[in-house]
Amino acid sequence: MAKAPNLLIHRPFSRSRSQRVTSIRSVRESIISVAGLIGRPVYIQNGAEIGSLVDFVARWSKDSDYPPVTGVVVKVGRRLTFLDFERVATIEPNRIELKKSKVDLRDFKRRKGEVLLARDVLDHQLVDVDGIKVIRAADLYLARVLGRVRLVGVDISFSSLLRRIGPARFRIRPTPESVVDWASIAPFDGVGRDLKLRDSSGGIERLRPADLADLLENLGRAERQSLLEVLDTDIAADALEEMEADELETLLRQSEPEMAAEIVAQMEPDEAVDALRDLDDSEREGLLARMDRDKSDQLNALLSFEEDTAGGAMTTLLVRGSVSETVAVVRERLKEVGDHGSDVDGVVVVDESGALLGDLALFEILVATDDQTLGELLGDDDANGFVEPDASLLEVAQMLMESRRASILVCAAGIPLGRILADDVVEALLPDRGRSVFPRLLR
Repeated sequence: MAKAPNLLIHRPFSRSRSQRVTSIRSVRESIISVAGLIGRPVYIQNGAEIGSLVDFVARWSKDSDYPPVTGVVVKVGRRLTFLDFERVATIEPNRIELKKSKVDLRDFKRRKGEVLLARDVLDHQLVDVDGIKVIRAADLYLARVLGRVRLVGVDISFSSLLRRIGPARFRIRPTPESVVDWASIAPFDGVGRDLKLRDSSGGIERLRPADLADLLENLGRAERQSLLEVLDTDIAADALEEMEADELETLLRQSEPEMAAEIVAQMEPDEAVDALRDLDDSEREGLLARMDRDKSDQLNALLSFEEDTAGGAMTTLLVRGSVSETVAVVRERLKEVGDHGSDVDGVVVVDESGALLGDLALFEILVATDDQTLGELLGDDDANGFVEPDASLLEVAQMLMESRRASILVCAAGIPLGRILADDVVEALLPDRGRSVFPRLLR
């Protein structure tokens, strides 16, 4: 394959540079531009031109970060013909030559699992897992690796777009100003709008919820739904909690109702209620109807409170304990809700009827000994710091300042209903800046 200029690898968060083939000099010097080859002549060994290249065929594989090219689509007259890549003798920046003078031409018919690089990938959105962003493929680069021609990189530079619309003689020359190694890409495959994230998209699940939220906000509708489909429901729920309200509203409306209901049901109750409030009555009722009865009843109860009140902003996730229980028992109970740690700011101590006796901060639990009981940790005024469900958010903010705590219990007739966290108050009072200025400490 022809010599090409050195690549500048765009890999700010690469897990291991040694694993990236585009860091190998021999690969950098032998890359071929997919965009530059499309439309170029295809020859047989006697030098006769039989047609022009339409596309490269590849298959995503769990066994390789660099998909091998399995075939080419060639236009012969008015026919589109598929040729197995084993029939290709040489591939150069401006032409392809086949091994035999006589070629058995077959009409092209896409088979399940096949990806057309120019049609399905070039100019389409991709997820750069290492760079944690959505990119668009301005060009794709091939190179011979491990005995086969493989897809090794994606060019995202503006200069490559300009090259493709410029004079024909310049289109075959790669201009790799900013290239992402294919091993860090989570690509989509499919036809038209029926796009699916490839099964081997390892790395997506290791991204933080806020990073996934950014990706979801920047993806197109089809790609967004595809990303949701490969995420575990709890991970998707965490990501949706970090999305901007208008983007989340759009996503829920565009999603299949069953998927949307499943994800919203996994969100923290206060976040789920915020998301549901932004939907029309019929849309909201449709999602609630697809949840299990306990979850829908819980969310309906929260929705019954006015949005700008303590009840409307609280989370119902509470860790409760009795005065006779030891700290060791309560610590085990806290471990059970570890995945929801950002909404747990204390342990609520209640009597046999469920009435509030006190609210112990997590620090008090941390420094206590295992054999101490919750009753021994309670102070005289531990049951005084709470608000009623209809309290305004300004009242809640005042109570937070007076108590110097990060959360306040919400009680009705002395029975704890939920907890409102300081960052939820700030977010409600300053919707444009609250989340970015006061992120949850444990996220």
